[in-house]
Amino acid sequence: MTALAFTNIGMLLALAALPIIWYFLRLTPPKPRREEFPPTRLLLEIARKEEQPARSPWWLTALRLLLAAAVILALSGPVFKPTGEIAPGEGPLLVVVDNGWAAAPNWEAILESARRIVDLAGEADRPVALLASAEPSNQTLAPTDSDSVRRRLDALAPRPWASRYAGLIPALKQAAAARFGGAAWLTDGLGGGAVDAFAAAVAGSVGGPVVAYTEAGSELIVMKPPVGSADALRAPLLRGAPAAAAAALVRASDVQGRIIGEVPVTFAAGEAAAEAEFALPVELRNEIVRLEIAGAATAGAVQLIDDRWRRRRVGLLSGASVESAQPLLSPLYYISRAVQPFADIRQPRDANAAVAVPELIEAGSSVIVMADIGNLAADVEEQVAEWVRDGGVLVRFAGSRLASATDSLIPVGLRHGDRVLGGSLSWQTPQPLASFSEASPFAGLAVPDDILVKRQVLAQPDGTLAERTWAALADGTPLVTAAPSGKGSLILFHVTADTSWSSLPLSGTFVDMLRRIIAFSTGTGSAAKADATQPIAPYRLLDGFGAFTTPGPEAEPIVGDIAAIATGPEHPPGLYGSEEGFRALNLVDANVELPPFPGSPAGGISVAAYPTAAPLAVAPWLIALAVILIALDALAVLWLAGALRLPRRRALAATALALAVALSTAAGTGIRPSRADEATDQFALQAVDKTHLAYVITGNADLDAVSRAGLSGLSGVLAERTALEPGDPIGVDPARDELTFFPLIYWAVDAGAELPTSATMARVDAYMRQGGSVLFDTRDQ
Repeated sequence: MTALAFTNIGMLLALAALPIIWYFLRLTPPKPRREEFPPTRLLLEIARKEEQPARSPWWLTALRLLLAAAVILALSGPVFKPTGEIAPGEGPLLVVVDNGWAAAPNWEAILESARRIVDLAGEADRPVALLASAEPSNQTLAPTDSDSVRRRLDALAPRPWASRYAGLIPALKQAAAARFGGAAWLTDGLGGGAVDAFAAAVAGSVGGPVVAYTEAGSELIVMKPPVGSADALRAPLLRGAPAAAAAALVRASDVQGRIIGEVPVTFAAGEAAAEAEFALPVELRNEIVRLEIAGAATAGAVQLIDDRWRRRRVGLLSGASVESAQPLLSPLYYISRAVQPFADIRQPRDANAAVAVPELIEAGSSVIVMADIGNLAADVEEQVAEWVRDGGVLVRFAGSRLASATDSLIPVGLRHGDRVLGGSLSWQTPQPLASFSEASPFAGLAVPDDILVKRQVLAQPDGTLAERTWAALADGTPLVTAAPSGKGSLILFHVTADTSWSSLPLSGTFVDMLRRIIAFSTGTGSAAKADATQPIAPYRLLDGFGAFTTPGPEAEPIVGDIAAIATGPEHPPGLYGSEEGFRALNLVDANVELPPFPGSPAGGISVAAYPTAAPLAVAPWLIALAVILIALDALAVLWLAGALRLPRRRALAATALALAVALSTAAGTGIRPSRADEATDQFALQAVDKTHLAYVITGNADLDAVSRAGLSGLSGVLAERTALEPGDPIGVDPARDELTFFPLIYWAVDAGAELPTSATMARVDAYMRQGGSVLFDTRDQ
């Protein structure tokens, strides 16, 4: 592969004409002579004489030959090309471009290389087919001209989802009849099983060489879903091909894009994982909507956060007496231990419900858990009901007090008393947990087989009981029921919060159920509390570079559990819902892997690195050289013709005349440099080089020194706290100096000084009318 190529090599044949051009260029017409015009002189020139043209100077001939050579070379289209820049094979060319999320950091190199390969194929009159790996499988693979393919390349952009290799393999097999003569695959640098299968399909569809370009030495960094704890929010990072130590900056921002915090992260040498920890107050942590790796420029480096990640306040209230609330017997012990890792617990200082309930509500509790609370006072009951209607979630646990209660803060009607399962007076055995409702937050949880219920409160059967049951026992009786109330919800566990009625509090399922209830409670918007069967429309989506963009026509609403949705053209990563409440769909999950592109792909595909430099078109430089040579040739012709030279005597006379006129004018008018003008000019130059604050010179040396020192301190404060960098203060005389140069003038009034003249005050008044400010300091006089 040569380092220099020509797009119009036939034009080089014109270089053979340079000797002919030289023959004609070495002759030049004789230099014109200057003659006076006597009429009789014409008679002497009537006779025709044979004249021989004079030869042009050798340097002028060389200049013109160089000009002709530069024009010929420029028209031949010379291009300097780095080694390895090829369009593989012969005949139809297949160009595969990876435009999934992993291609975003190197997108410019990928796109520029694809354009150059398509241009090379176009120069060789080879038809080209383009296949983008993140686009739908209905792409046309019919080879066409390079201009059409280049227009398609210009319209490509990285997608915020992974390359869809599996869907493209059938299209490749169907197009195998065309038997491409070569293929260029511009990869995103990731490998894996899907890449291997796609590589085999590409190799089987191409009858010639296949070259896969990959970014050598590039390092892709992604962010896994964050993990909240009691003291911090942690964002795990993962990088591919770990080698040397590396640093990254993780930024947290709110929904408006305002930065809440930045945390530097360091990858140790050879380590692929690191973690960013945001130790922020709960109020600030709950404002975080976006976590991103600064400068990564890919959707894989962004994690969006909704209410599921926000740390909530949970208020706990028990009906048990203080004397019986021993550590392992307290109804709140198991609840507090279960929710403490992912929520802030608030327990009132007063056991009186009339005092405790308002205290929990005013503390900003999203969830209030009542363990075996009986009837509430009417005003407290109404206060809790209003809080629930505004978006709060009330979780109640049964007990002997609740079994005999009659208030309205329960989702279903209850039978009076409780039901005992097992024991000497009951023929029924303890019942296991049997199912979770698919329409409840518990959907997807595994049903444990080690939970037994020995006692429960029973719901009154009616037409709404089935749809309000979130968890049921083996005999069909409900374990957990719930009902909406305004923007909030009422949830009832039909067993106690301790182990006296069931073994539920001892299981991990109890923790998962409470976690999902708290996540269900986060927010009062439609998206946050929507039914699982209701669609959630796209709100703000991510593009391939990780930036927010408006939803396109391809994006569809999400129905069901958003955690089970896979990202793709129908559901790009982003926020779904509305400004009042939204859910986040992220590209990267906790199981993400970043395998490198294989060094030896299937089918004998050769691997090459992206070119580090683009081909350099030499034609513009040659054209610029030709223009310069044309200008030099024109100057040379004018110089040889004498147009650039004045007669020596006339030049000397004109110079002497100009000097004489200048000297006589200066002597006759008596012009002398004025010291006053010099001082005025110096004052103006000093005043306009920077922005200066000014003070009035009073003639009192001590007072002027204080004024100057005060303005110097003020200038320093302005330089530290603003973008203004003022210069040193300048003293002015308002009766003589120009005041418009200064934005502020400080005038310390001296009681012993003479009053300013009316002319001086008129100058000061004019200065203030033009927008200036004067601070008169009477110093309490």
